[in-house]
Amino acid sequence: MPKASRAAAVWRTYRDVSEPGSPGLMKRVRAIPRMISAVTRGRYPGMGKSKLALMGLGVVYLISPIDVIPDFLLLVGVADDFGVFLWLMSSLIGESGRYIGWEHKVIQGAAVPPNLPPTAPRA
Repeated sequence: MPKASRAAAVWRTYRDVSEPGSPGLMKRVRAIPRMISAVTRGRYPGMGKSKLALMGLGVVYLISPIDVIPDFLLLVGVADDFGVFLWLMSSLIGESGRYIGWEHKVIQGAAVPPNLPPTAPRA
């Protein structure tokens, strides 16, 4: 991904998170495990298993000691890791925001918080 696209993706993610009425950053981060579970069980149609697998490969690439561009090549070696990190975070945060919106539509009444079952009594 070229630098300009990475910067645009990060800016788009920031804009989405800071938009009034949209889920905040921490709400999106807390939704990631639920989203992964829903994707693997086939309950969330907004994200395919192939995209989830690609994100998993991104995590493996970041924690793996084997690198496409070795880190001892100072700026270039760290830049590829940083690029993968930016792509991964912007993808996860953006997709978790869409997941929260989908979750609210699925839950009856949309006023019920997503961590409560749909049959829970409303306050």
